[in-house]
Amino acid sequence: MGMCKTEMRKLIAFGRVKSLGVTALAIGMVAFQAKAEDAENHSNSQEGYECFAPPQAAEPVTHMQWLERGLWASHCYAFQARAVAIDSVGVRTLALSHRIEDGIRQQVVQYLDGPSVSIERRSPVGSLAWTEDNNIDGDLPSPAKWAAHLEKFYTIELEENARVAGRDAVKLDFEPHDQWRFAHEWWLDRDTGLLLKQVLNDRHGQVIETFQITQLQSPEKYTGSLRAYPPNVVLNTSWRATWLPDGFVAQPITFSGDEVEQRVYSDGLATVSVFVEPLSSESAADLQEGVQQLGVSAVAIEHYVTDQGRWQLVAIGELPVETLQRIVSLITFDEHDIEDADQSVSGNDQ
Repeated sequence: MGMCKTEMRKLIAFGRVKSLGVTALAIGMVAFQAKAEDAENHSNSQEGYECFAPPQAAEPVTHMQWLERGLWASHCYAFQARAVAIDSVGVRTLALSHRIEDGIRQQVVQYLDGPSVSIERRSPVGSLAWTEDNNIDGDLPSPAKWAAHLEKFYTIELEENARVAGRDAVKLDFEPHDQWRFAHEWWLDRDTGLLLKQVLNDRHGQVIETFQITQLQSPEKYTGSLRAYPPNVVLNTSWRATWLPDGFVAQPITFSGDEVEQRVYSDGLATVSVFVEPLSSESAADLQEGVQQLGVSAVAIEHYVTDQGRWQLVAIGELPVETLQRIVSLITFDEHDIEDADQSVSGNDQ
């Protein structure tokens, strides 16, 4: 069965959940196991990080310290909120809920305009981006490594004395080093570190999307500590993405079915999902080749022919159309050496 447009829209909708956390990772694809412990036993914990105390005892000063504090806060605070999202589709009001119980995050987004739609996602507390360093040395992700990875591919600037929804905030500007990704702006709550506002800008400085919390209700800190374990991941596929923007790293994921093979790549801020599925003659027209726009996300679709049949290649992400098109156009099938299919190759700008 081919992936229909309705299913594709579901993927985009789950992507909105990322606004509940600080990173683009929470797009619903990245899995990384973590276990909560009582804070009294934190001295015996394995590699991870603690929720009962922030990464820095004092208020952050530098942009890197605020990045770490923001990521820590996105996993360690339970809260209720009201928010608005503005993009080319229109303006939507949202009710957000972020609960933590026994080390499990429950993220719920409820759309308050039009038909009642509610999106729920559960994930272990502590799901972080995998970076190149993790892939090389085998260490598990950490807020510090995530922040350091981002700084390689974005110029990050800190602005003090901001204010959002009646709360004191700091602003972080992320300007990409190349044309393959968009610029981001974040406003973090000075008291908790939670994300209050996020703006996505194209390469010309035009606003693509604005997400803003209008009311943050009773943020409560989770007092457990986290122990992280490597995920069980299926990595081998009969295909591979031979080009990705510098810094995009394959993320842990298990495939959702026998027919559709999915991979997720992230630079720690932007994320792209790639789907490859066989096409029968009956389903070949399910998704037309070319580019589609689904709200703030773009979709690039190509069909590919091998000796084993026809395939549908789909890349979805909040990235420039040219980036997604190049990713799918450079997917190759390596039927005789699938052990290398889990390796992504970062391309140099041309």
